Amino acid sequence: MSRTTPAGTPLGDGFHVFDTTLRDGAQREGITYSVTDKLAVARLLDGIGVGFIEGGWPGALPKDTEFFARAAAGELELKHAVLVAFGSTRKAGVKVEDDLQVQALLDSQAPVVTLVAKSDRRHIERALRTTVDENCAMVADTVRYLVAQGRRVFLDAEHFFDGYAYDPECALRVLQAAGEAGADVVVLCDTNGGQLPVGLGQTVTEVMARTGLRVGIHCQDDTSCAVANTLAAVQAGATHVQCTANGYGERAGNADLFAVIGNLVTKLGMPVVPADSVAELTRVSHALAEIANIAPDTHQAYVGASAFAHKAGLHASAIKVDPDLYNHIDPATVGNGMRVLVTEMAGRASLELKGRELGLDLAGRPDAVGSAVQKVKELEAKGWSFEAADASLELLLRNELSEVDEPPFTLESYRVLLDHRQDGVIVSEATVKVHVGGERVIATAEGNGPVHALDAALRQALRPHLSWMDSVELADYKVRILTDHPGTDAITRVLVESTDGEHEWTTVGVHNNIVEASWLALCDALAHKAMRVRALA
Repeated sequence: MSRTTPAGTPLGDGFHVFDTTLRDGAQREGITYSVTDKLAVARLLDGIGVGFIEGGWPGALPKDTEFFARAAAGELELKHAVLVAFGSTRKAGVKVEDDLQVQALLDSQAPVVTLVAKSDRRHIERALRTTVDENCAMVADTVRYLVAQGRRVFLDAEHFFDGYAYDPECALRVLQAAGEAGADVVVLCDTNGGQLPVGLGQTVTEVMARTGLRVGIHCQDDTSCAVANTLAAVQAGATHVQCTANGYGERAGNADLFAVIGNLVTKLGMPVVPADSVAELTRVSHALAEIANIAPDTHQAYVGASAFAHKAGLHASAIKVDPDLYNHIDPATVGNGMRVLVTEMAGRASLELKGRELGLDLAGRPDAVGSAVQKVKELEAKGWSFEAADASLELLLRNELSEVDEPPFTLESYRVLLDHRQDGVIVSEATVKVHVGGERVIATAEGNGPVHALDAALRQALRPHLSWMDSVELADYKVRILTDHPGTDAITRVLVESTDGEHEWTTVGVHNNIVEASWLALCDALAHKAMRVRALA
């Protein structure tokens, strides 16, 4: 697809969305990809239509060498992307055909190679301990050799912006050496991540004017400007952007692939990936987070769970009239959705919108809405939080509408004991007395903690009377100690996430006793399940 950038520069063979999650992104602290992981990541990236996937550094890292070997053997079939191998130029004083690292790049069978080269005189002379002339020869020799072997070559000019500021002529000589030897793109790297958008854009404009080369951009996020810097480079004429999924990378990370694509497509009108893949961005972002074993960033632009979540009452009032008034795009465009959060900041519009989301029509019940708003504010002032506990909120709203039947059971009393045994083992024992199905039931159970024991005793008591009891499991349990009121007893907030294998729901309990807070959340969890069962009956 032949287009032009906002700056009017012809794109030639198309705009390049270049992903380096498997190489630069893998340098994030806490990420360790297996070869199988790398293959799965590449398939997901290919599915959203990125143009290039940098798979790693063959010859330098055994896992990367294996990755390229397995890809070449047919384990990785790409529909949109081209696989890229990353490596360095020949070493100083070594013939290019004798350099083992360069040979490893050829052995990878990757059709595209990205070469990294120093472009800052200080790095050339102090780190490489060579001359600018030899450094340029290393670049030219390696590019020319790989092109002669049928490879397409991109050059990553490392520390370019710092080097250009220090000695622009040296930095440009490195780019020209690559371009004259046959490199398709020279990529300007903000390796230290210290640039700001305006200055970076000006440098890109100058470089393009002085070299006539096709320019790419690679930005680190040390100033939280990686995405903004990438866009500034594109608006200045760069036609190749290097990014990582979810901004993974060393230190503060890299330019986030999903934010860059989202901005290029929805803000600059540049169809840089297939149109039908844009709605897959949220799903793929979360899937890649799972492979990396990192919780998705709920506040990530475009694809985060909170990217289109609205909390303030004034926002909700406007959204009720027209969602576009407070959403910068339709969330569905990137596969996300809008949510309304109900907190002490909520007003009537927030609750009406949230009720609609939960399947409740509150529009014609102004008294119930007013009462619910007041109750939410009073409870939140005491430490309750409903923005992550939709099930508890739904029960509250239905109570105000008189739509909740009798609870599945009523409590007479419960007791929890802690037994610290001589061998150091600590066992909790709980006894519950409840009324269920017209009977008074007493049950006792042990657990590895007071909440576990209480849950086990309650299940034992209810199981013979509630046929669905065994389907409900505790999926997650979170505790937060609230100390907003110095000098008073600490308040405990408990969030319980439950599942029946088909649905998940979250409930909340608050009390100055952690066991009672847990009990309140557990009771709401079962009441919510009972309500769903009755609705389906």
